Amino acid sequence: MSQDEYFLRCRAIIQKLRKSGEATFEEINDYLERESEICGDDLTLSKRSLGRNLEKIRSRQNIDIQFDFSSKVYRIADDGQADIHSRMLESFDMFSFLNVANDLSQYMYFEKRKPQGTEHFYGLLHAIKNRYVIGFTHQKFWEGQSTKRIVEPYSLKESQYRWYLLAKDRKDNKIKTFGLDRITGLDITKQKFEYPKNFNVNEMFRYCFGVIANEDKKPEEIIISFERQQGNYIKSLPIHETQQIIVDNKDELRIKLTLHITNDFIRELLSNGDTFTVISPKSLKRKVCEMYENGLKNNK
Repeated sequence: MSQDEYFLRCRAIIQKLRKSGEATFEEINDYLERESEICGDDLTLSKRSLGRNLEKIRSRQNIDIQFDFSSKVYRIADDGQADIHSRMLESFDMFSFLNVANDLSQYMYFEKRKPQGTEHFYGLLHAIKNRYVIGFTHQKFWEGQSTKRIVEPYSLKESQYRWYLLAKDRKDNKIKTFGLDRITGLDITKQKFEYPKNFNVNEMFRYCFGVIANEDKKPEEIIISFERQQGNYIKSLPIHETQQIIVDNKDELRIKLTLHITNDFIRELLSNGDTFTVISPKSLKRKVCEMYENGLKNNK
């Protein structure tokens, strides 16, 4: 079996189970047969071959597909990491496609953008898991000079299509975020650090938009109304995990959020142009108006 066939078959098996939630061997093979007609390769297999493929998917892609003997169906195991598995499956879709496609320029148009620093993923995860102190050079956007940092790495966080390292800076013992695309000269030392017992990155950013965590302040209840058309986008791609729909009709989509109000969040609102209205709180309405007014002054 060629590598191309392997990637296409694994992708098809995972895709089938993502769509239906569960499937019998016959249903999986029927799906593989339809996919075979699209790609031109024979992706169908025997039960024994399916078992071998599932082992490879488990070991290589870290996706555990289990067989339920009572109902005779296969399903992707739920281990409480739905967000991680969802992103992993999306990445596997893209990886499988890029692995078998030829001359992508005639099929796909990629945005021209700088690398996101993902080359540091493996090293940083190794340091986080093993509690190793790391050093690197970091370049801030608003400062011309780069600085050397010695930090205790806690976690990785994604925000606005960028990746960040969350770590305690040994210079002042404060927890900070560092953009991976601005990190160079990564050095993983053998010096161990003690991970804080009560630290939980999910709790730290639960009510945050972006990478600024205002732990000293309480999150605020925010109500925003969107015009109907823009509301469809907001429903399909929520602004934040706390988003709740409170009005949904032909005139508007009105949502409630529970967040710390930061400049990053306000800029996200402003990206919706004139399609939204801040209902509450008044402090947010005032800040949005101020930013619009400053923008008008700068463009006169």
